[in-house]
Amino acid sequence: MPSPEKENQTPPSSEDDGGDRGFFAIFVVGIAAISFSVGAGVMLAEVPPSQYLRNAWSAGVALWEKETQYNDIGRLDFWAPARNDKKGVTVYDENRAENGLTLYSSGDGPHAVLIDMKGNIVHEWNTPFSKIYNDTSPIKNPQKDEYMHWHTAKMQPNGDLIVQYTAAGDTPYGYGLARIDKDSNVVWGYLGTAHHDFSVDKDGKVYALTQEFRNNTYQYRNQLKPPRLDDFAVVLSPEGKELKKVSVLDAIINSPYDHLIDFVPYYSKDDVLHTNTIEVITAETAQNFPYGKEGDVLLSFRDLGIIAVLDLEQEKIVWATRGSWLGQHDPDLLPNGDILLFDNQGQLDDPEAGMSRVLQFDPKTGGITWEYDGNKDNFFYSDIRSDQERLPNGNTLITESTGGRLFEINKDGDVVWEFYNPIRRDNPEKTDEKLIPIVSQAERISDERAALFSSPTKGEDQ
Repeated sequence: MPSPEKENQTPPSSEDDGGDRGFFAIFVVGIAAISFSVGAGVMLAEVPPSQYLRNAWSAGVALWEKETQYNDIGRLDFWAPARNDKKGVTVYDENRAENGLTLYSSGDGPHAVLIDMKGNIVHEWNTPFSKIYNDTSPIKNPQKDEYMHWHTAKMQPNGDLIVQYTAAGDTPYGYGLARIDKDSNVVWGYLGTAHHDFSVDKDGKVYALTQEFRNNTYQYRNQLKPPRLDDFAVVLSPEGKELKKVSVLDAIINSPYDHLIDFVPYYSKDDVLHTNTIEVITAETAQNFPYGKEGDVLLSFRDLGIIAVLDLEQEKIVWATRGSWLGQHDPDLLPNGDILLFDNQGQLDDPEAGMSRVLQFDPKTGGITWEYDGNKDNFFYSDIRSDQERLPNGNTLITESTGGRLFEINKDGDVVWEFYNPIRRDNPEKTDEKLIPIVSQAERISDERAALFSSPTKGEDQ
């Protein structure tokens, strides 16, 4: 027989259930709000465990951006709106151009293309990152292969390529280097988060840039807050083995040029230097350059507008300069001691001509000794990436990355050869617009390496 207590009890109503659930929801939201407020206070006050909270927040934001903003290839910054319908070679003055083959890497995937002066494809390399990836990589969840491209590809004397893998929507965005033979087989891979650029010396050693997060702090440098994405200069053996590694930020702070860090904004983004170039100084280029010796490396810090020389033996910066450029890339030390660079956004006189230019300057005086910029009839602008190469005949091969364009000019600025990336795809955000993949870097092959690739693989011009 049921007890009187149970007989007198009434079951809870649905209104009571709803009230309990509502109270519980308010309770959870309240706890979350309090936790967020406490966490924010701890981070602002910079008391323990602020560092752990800051790391977790940065990791969460990076993961959210990767999952939500990089899920459509057409939205990657490896693609840009096509400025015109031009494809392949559009200008070729065979009497004034530096004749040879042209190697370029394209934003539509991890591959490189070798073309002749008429745009015929002579050879192609295509090796996805998955071919070199293994569990020794610090990148534990790499992007899909189609979300990567070779930022830089350089041909070696035997026709092999050394290439650098860049990923979209990941941090670090540099995934590593590889040496690829003529048949796109991997000779060696280096998984040290190499990014942007590299240089190869006469003995085959590779000088590269890597990234990693660091949590160290510097006395009197409160703006260099961890976690911070720092750059390193590394030297690899010809077989891709790491021989030396130098912190670029340490090399600045432990040098007479430490005051340059004062120009890093407080509460700046993680990538405070954005080192985008490393070029080893050779015996030839050192002869007329009083600020560095053979084996030192020339660096470019885009976000500070600084070009510097790093002595790898002393592990410190031994020379640095700033100029009229803005967001620069690819400073090249010339045999006469001048420096040639791509000035991405420093042309401010005529925006209708584009904001980019190529500058040659004398580092001893800072004076500009040669300059090329666009005009209303020849728009010239790449906000990021890009490079240039001084050719044996004195012409300059220019990579206009955002425009998907390569072109060669003579000393007077006349365009004697021009090529547009022929690949196109629809813009997912504008139905009447086409996208063109960026061309991040190019090299003219006019020496004995050209003889290794004698006949086109396709008979028609691109």
